[in-house]
Amino acid sequence: MKDSITLNIIAKIKTDFPTKFGIPRQSGIIPELKGKIVFEPEYRNPEALRGLEGFSHLWLLWKFSEAVSEAWSPTVRPPRLGGNRRMGVFATRSPFRPNPIGLSSVKIEDIIHGTPEGTVIVVSGADLLDGTPIYDIKPYIAYTDSHPDAVGGFSQAVMENSLQVVFEGGAEQGLPQEILLPLRKILENDPRPGYQRDSERIYSFEFSGYRIKFKADDLNLTVISAEKM
Repeated sequence: MKDSITLNIIAKIKTDFPTKFGIPRQSGIIPELKGKIVFEPEYRNPEALRGLEGFSHLWLLWKFSEAVSEAWSPTVRPPRLGGNRRMGVFATRSPFRPNPIGLSSVKIEDIIHGTPEGTVIVVSGADLLDGTPIYDIKPYIAYTDSHPDAVGGFSQAVMENSLQVVFEGGAEQGLPQEILLPLRKILENDPRPGYQRDSERIYSFEFSGYRIKFKADDLNLTVISAEKM
């Protein structure tokens, strides 16, 4: 008989990503991206956050809500390796795991009390889908959690593409500045899956209420349109 526990969802996060496409592959890559942690009604006691204002960053433990399955595999195909090489699941951060738990480090931008949703935490650098369930939050403690001499295994050999982003025909016009800056960084980091490198294909994704369409090769990314949804 397997040991099992029930994890309670304490909060959900609100972000500008209604779908998975375009979400940064790790937390903190794009600090301009904001999110808002909203606690479930039974966890909206502000006393639970007493002392949190003294910390700058948080760990979020959350549920891969879009990747829950009954079975698991000991190996997975990391997208950044092109989807062609298998690695042990415990050597990756793949969402396809025995337990669908994710881990992200985010910066606390504000703690707002007395909102209609109770006390909420505004964070930056989040890599989560809008509505992602959160199991727990814990303060980030630099003197124990930071390891500057850490080795990154096979992930260090996978260089992130930094693409030159061009907006075709003034496609950026009408985009608010607070959206344009993080959007440009998302695109510079190449949001395409590692196994898709078709320079003629038109990709699209939703971000902050806009549908973004683009084409890309190994060096350049051209935004074709950015339309309000």
